[in-house]
Amino acid sequence: MEEVPLYIYFIALAFLFVLSAFFSGSETALMRINRYRLAHLAGSGHRGAKRVLKLLEKPEQLIALILLGNNFVNIIIAQLAAYIGYRLHGEIGIAIATAVLTFLLLTLAELAPKTLATLRPQQVALPAGLIYTLLQPVLYPFTKFASLITAGLFKMFGISGGAPAVDSLSREELRTALTASKKLIPYDYHGMLVGVLDLESKTVEDIMVPRNEIAGIDLNQPHQDIEDSLNRSLYTRMPVFRDTIDNIIGVLHARGALRASTDNALNIETIEESVRKPYFVSEHTHLIDALREFKQQKRRMALVVDEYGTIQGLVTMDDLLEEIVGEFTNDPGTYDLEITRRPDGSVLVDGGCHVREINRLLGWELDESGPKTVNGLLLESLEMIPQNPVCVMIDGHPVEVVKTLDNTIKLARIAPPMEKAKAPWTP
Repeated sequence: MEEVPLYIYFIALAFLFVLSAFFSGSETALMRINRYRLAHLAGSGHRGAKRVLKLLEKPEQLIALILLGNNFVNIIIAQLAAYIGYRLHGEIGIAIATAVLTFLLLTLAELAPKTLATLRPQQVALPAGLIYTLLQPVLYPFTKFASLITAGLFKMFGISGGAPAVDSLSREELRTALTASKKLIPYDYHGMLVGVLDLESKTVEDIMVPRNEIAGIDLNQPHQDIEDSLNRSLYTRMPVFRDTIDNIIGVLHARGALRASTDNALNIETIEESVRKPYFVSEHTHLIDALREFKQQKRRMALVVDEYGTIQGLVTMDDLLEEIVGEFTNDPGTYDLEITRRPDGSVLVDGGCHVREINRLLGWELDESGPKTVNGLLLESLEMIPQNPVCVMIDGHPVEVVKTLDNTIKLARIAPPMEKAKAPWTP
């Protein structure tokens, strides 16, 4: 009986190498593929993505199927290579074949396909899903038996098996993912997405208008002063109170009050009848919850109270929206009226200005975990109320107290971090 020509064995060996590379590469691709993108494709009706998702529902059976095929092919490759080596050079040929086979399996059947699958997991996994879907019923008895043994071992060592759920991302992980994909998302959209994530970590206290800056209507004022307050007001809604904000009566829609003033029908009784019952939120309410409450209660303004029920400030829907879309009340390229840029790179800021607002507008990194305003930040650092101009270093920024009034720092000058300053800074 004639021996089979060697070239037939070489052709068979090459084919087996292709199969081994397929099993190795597809295993990496299926484990490496982006589950979120895969779920999106499946939801869009992509048949290949649906097949792969179904295979990944039982990972132990899929891995058993891949390893069964890969090991079976590699064993045949080893036998065939040894036979070819023996026919070419006798017993020494077996040793040569082993050395050559080790190198070829490492490079052609492992390293190259796995690297390709890592770089192009989707392009490799989706076609492979079809092949494994066809092989699965054929090799089901073997894979099922192997998976049962694996499950038994897991149970023995107290390891829970089953299909892995698609891991949900935490807020910080999602923020990291957004940062990593910044080049793929337009700048404005990226900022809004990050702003939405920040709503969960920030509280109403971080963005509220402080109590001493609330513009409202005191009904105990003379009638003319009330009209002047309405005419000068930049706000649509204004709190109405008697003497102090603690004696809040309600919230007045200024437009209706001005209309009544034009008709000479504005008086204390008209204002009291026009006000809407005030709405209160805790200073520790997260912004995402405040936004949800505003929507449910159909409100656009709320008074912020502390744990004792004392009014600490005021927050509006506009304040919440600005946390997402950024400032939309100022002209492009300008800062808030509380912040004035100076030629040396420093800024003059109102004592009531929020630290977060400074960081957001100027790209600085002043500590936001403590006091929320510049006044609070300086008082905490100085541990006293300064009566004269004084300079202190806060988070690498030279900060000078410029003006104090009524036990409050009204104006401060803040320079950029010392290592980033473009010119020497002197108080």
